[in-house]
Amino acid sequence: MESTEAKASQPMTAAADSAARAHSRRKVLKHRLETISTVLLAVTALATSWSGYQASRWGSVQTTKNVEAVGLRIEATRAFTSAGQLQAVDIGLFTNWLNAYAAGKTELETFYRQRFRPEFKPAFEAWVNSHPRKNPNAAPSPFHLPEYRLAVKDKATELEDKAAQAIRDSEAANQQSDEYVRTAVILATVLFFAGISQQIRSVPLQATMLAVATVMCLMGLYIIAISAVT
Repeated sequence: MESTEAKASQPMTAAADSAARAHSRRKVLKHRLETISTVLLAVTALATSWSGYQASRWGSVQTTKNVEAVGLRIEATRAFTSAGQLQAVDIGLFTNWLNAYAAGKTELETFYRQRFRPEFKPAFEAWVNSHPRKNPNAAPSPFHLPEYRLAVKDKATELEDKAAQAIRDSEAANQQSDEYVRTAVILATVLFFAGISQQIRSVPLQATMLAVATVMCLMGLYIIAISAVT
């Protein structure tokens, strides 16, 4: 009788041992998943803070570059206006000299010639030396020669180039800021999945959510690693 009862109890004991081992494995696995979740939350929180900080910094760079571009454009406009005024003076004096020359008024011709601006004189001399009355290949006027240069116009062009570069830098900073914002959104999704996984009892579902969160976290960290820093 006792032998029969012992034989009957053996399957029950084996089943109980198997259930205990399964419960132990499940408990260990759940503990590991919770550890992974905690690590993910910590890493992602730091990465999210860094992304927000960099997005703010790049936004400041964008604003600074925009202000710089506006200032440079204003200076360039002033310089171009000044260049136009100086060129008008040169054209006026040259036209008066030409009229005096054509009328044979030597004294008046000399009067206007002595009042040419220093920047205009090299172009005027080069034009006169090309004998425009006899040379069909001569320039129509001194203003068509490379010797005619206005320093203030060169400065205006340089300022305009700097303003254009500042605009390009502003656009690049804006793109970089947007990239960090997108990264922060990705990392926020990681926080969601990692946080909610701790409330799920199903181990397979918890593992799946953590796997997705891990992949997205690695993606966010990769983007941060290759992004510019300011």
